[in-house]
Amino acid sequence: MANDVLLKMEGISKSFPGVKALDNVSLEVKGGTVHALMGENGAGKSTLMKCLFGIYAKDSGHIYLEGQEVDFKSSKEALDNGVAMVHQELNQALKRNVMDNIWLGRYPKIAGIAVNETKMKKDTEAIFKQLEINVDVHRIMSTMPVSQRQMVEIAKAVSYNSKVIVFDEPTSSLTEEEVEHLFKIINMLRDKGVGIIYISHKMAEIKRISDEITIMRDGQWVATEPADNLEMNDIIRLMVGRELTNQFPPKTNKPGKVSLKVENLSGQYNQLKDVSFEAREGEVLGIAGLDCSGRTETLESIFGVRTRKSGTITLDGKRCLNRSAGESIKNGFALLTEERRSTGIFGVLSVKENTVISSLDRHKHFGVYLSEKSQREDTQHYIDAMHTKTPSIETKIRSLSGGNQQKVIIGRWLLTDPEVLLLDEPTRGIDVGAKYEIYQLILELANNGKTVLMVSSEMPELLGVCDRIIVMSGGRVAGEVDAKNTTQEEIMALAAKYV
Repeated sequence: MANDVLLKMEGISKSFPGVKALDNVSLEVKGGTVHALMGENGAGKSTLMKCLFGIYAKDSGHIYLEGQEVDFKSSKEALDNGVAMVHQELNQALKRNVMDNIWLGRYPKIAGIAVNETKMKKDTEAIFKQLEINVDVHRIMSTMPVSQRQMVEIAKAVSYNSKVIVFDEPTSSLTEEEVEHLFKIINMLRDKGVGIIYISHKMAEIKRISDEITIMRDGQWVATEPADNLEMNDIIRLMVGRELTNQFPPKTNKPGKVSLKVENLSGQYNQLKDVSFEAREGEVLGIAGLDCSGRTETLESIFGVRTRKSGTITLDGKRCLNRSAGESIKNGFALLTEERRSTGIFGVLSVKENTVISSLDRHKHFGVYLSEKSQREDTQHYIDAMHTKTPSIETKIRSLSGGNQQKVIIGRWLLTDPEVLLLDEPTRGIDVGAKYEIYQLILELANNGKTVLMVSSEMPELLGVCDRIIVMSGGRVAGEVDAKNTTQEEIMALAAKYV
């Protein structure tokens, strides 16, 4: 079946109240190939895949799998027919173990009644061996880092012996080593004749892994070309409809006096050990490191959502206890979390409610009731500033694309007017045009004298935006480098120091 058309989507359209998400989109995927699907946040990529996967009902159009027309009414029906999807936002049973998450809804049974734990363990270990995934099958999901949970989700998709697998931003939580492992898995699947649909905003990945590229913009098909025919600048121009000459805005901020001091920070229930550093007014301080190095734990401990065993936090000469998120906000701190779905957004609330929820005091009228006008004005201001794509400010945030959800959360924290902004993977799953806008906002904050701490897994991002970079390894600070004069090799050597 290799190189024959495995999946064909013709004239797919889908509308939601106030917006046409897809307008007559077509896509063909050949067996044994990797077909990249690219576009800005809100371009319709995930919506198109959800129409394929049975999460959304398409308004019009046709879908053919191996020449037979299909119209899946649920994700289970799609999976049963050989179409799997690894979602950008993980939706797992976090209190259950790895095996349960892989076989949920299709447990092997003994005599059709009792769950066959022995077979489930054996089958799970066989899949992990095939994919060279080193994860304890009995481990509870909530105790695992995001990257390992992502690999479990990939193993689950493979376990269905799928003909078509959709990967939606699969490397957004993976280290460079784990990305290499994922590409090895994808190449293995491609060699077996599986059709891979690969959604990513990372240009280097797309050029490296893809055979063909389809580009969407504003819910419409723009182009489909062999990957070898498109250079990065061509892809960006087709995605955003304009030339984007610089990946990063110029650094115009000038770091001043030391504003934030973190001394001997150690975690009560995590690996952090004697983490100390200083950050200045008007500075963007990067935090680099491998997965499980303590990057996220450092930000969350500073913000008070992880229990500290010891250590002090001082802002402008004043000690901040930061025993909770609420206390931290009052002390001038804000935290953008790594996992926006589980710890960032309030999915059942509107864009407006998600924007103003951390700054309600600002909207009180006579200190008694909330001003609707004030809330709407602030929400609209940040929708315009961030170029957030949403039908209205009353739209439920869960219906927005992942990148647009991220923009809403950033707007939420900017409304609190923090002195210290803690950013954990701020551009995760965000397109190249929107990334530039977020970089501009970060540098604008620094220009206004704010202190920004930014965790990122993307080395070029840290080098392009930050003034200094501290490198974490094994829960400790392994070193500090000047972003202007360092190299990715030097950062990686420090990241491996205590591993």
